[in-house]
Amino acid sequence: MDKKRIIIGASGASGLPILKKCLELIQADERYESVLVMSESAKLTLSLETDDSVEDIEALADIVLSETDIAAGPASGTFRTEGMLIVPCSMKTLAGIHAGYAENLLLRAADVTLKEQRRLILAVRETPLNPIHLRNMQELSMIPGVRIIPPMMEFYTKPETIDEMVYHLAAKLVSPFGVETPEYRRWKD
Repeated sequence: MDKKRIIIGASGASGLPILKKCLELIQADERYESVLVMSESAKLTLSLETDDSVEDIEALADIVLSETDIAAGPASGTFRTEGMLIVPCSMKTLAGIHAGYAENLLLRAADVTLKEQRRLILAVRETPLNPIHLRNMQELSMIPGVRIIPPMMEFYTKPETIDEMVYHLAAKLVSPFGVETPEYRRWKD
C-alpha cells in the first residue's frame, strides 16, 4: 500500500515545537509520510525556541527538501499529495501565498496545492494582527480547501503542561488530513 503524502512547510514565525509534534504524529500513523520543506528563517527560529537541531527535526520527516530546490516534486501538480500544512506560517509566507509569489519551493508547493484544489492548512502565527494580515487570511480562507488554524491555546481539555497544549494544537493541524492522534480530545467526544 502506498502511503499518503503530506507536505509540511515551516517558515520563520514562532511555533517550531508545534512543527516537531506534527511530524511526530504523522510519523506515528503508518498510512502517511511527510515531505518537509523548512525555510532558512524557520531553521533560525528553531535554534531560538528549542534545543533541537535542524537534523533532529529533519530526522522526523520521510522526505526532506531544500526551499531552494524549485525542481523538486512538490513544485508540480503531478506530485501526489493529500495537501500541505505550513506550521508555523509567518505573515511573509501568508502574503506570498496570497499574492501567488512562488519564489521558493515552500511558496511554490503552496501555490500548487491551491491550483490542484488540495487541502492547505495554515498555522498563521502573529499577534497583534494588522489589517493586511487579516485581509490576506480572509481572502485565502474563501478558497475551498484552505483552513486558517492559528495555534491558539485551549483550556477545555484542562491541560497541565505546555506539552499537552502543543499536542492538542498539532493534532488539530493534522486532523484535516485524517491522521489518527490517539490522545486528541475533541469537545464533548
